[in-house]
Amino acid sequence: MILTAMIAAVRQDLHDEDAANYRWTDAVLTRHINQAVARFSQALPLEDVATIATTPGSRDISIAALTTRVMVEAVEYKVGDFPPSYQRFSIWKDTLTIYSDEVPDGSNAKVYHGITHTMSTTSTIPTQYDNLVARGAAAFALLEWSAYTINRVNLGGEATARTYRQDADARLNRFIEELKRLGQQNRVRVRQLYTPYDTPVSQSIVLGP
Repeated sequence: MILTAMIAAVRQDLHDEDAANYRWTDAVLTRHINQAVARFSQALPLEDVATIATTPGSRDISIAALTTRVMVEAVEYKVGDFPPSYQRFSIWKDTLTIYSDEVPDGSNAKVYHGITHTMSTTSTIPTQYDNLVARGAAAFALLEWSAYTINRVNLGGEATARTYRQDADARLNRFIEELKRLGQQNRVRVRQLYTPYDTPVSQSIVLGP
């Protein structure tokens, strides 16, 4: 679903389809859609692979060019072996360090990673998840509107902000729970695709000497 269609779908979920009296502008809904797309990408990133030349005599590989990466799943070195030679690795900031049996000689490595989905005139979100993203965007929009209505005069009285917040929280919780389920399924599937060389090194914990 492209962005314009997604905006229409979110308006439908929010019952905000009166073009003469929109509560949310297209720009604001776009921001909430991007927020939902970013959250979706954390659970089910777009799969990508980058071929990067190693530096002779160094185990470090710069992955700074992978600017939209969400995670790194596997590193293959050397490229072309069969079965593929997946290596243990660690990541610190934009440097990926591989722990191959031999020190890299300048030949290529393949970095299998996930990147953030995009949605504009085209979309990388699989069509079966369009409704999920729309529901997430609607939840973020309601959350923003609940904050906006606090201490403002409105026809619904003082309970308006609380009602919006309750609706937003309920929708957001359902969105997050579904993302958790998808994320768990995706991790199992990806582990079947890329078998690590050995137990992967933690990407968040630095081991001492």
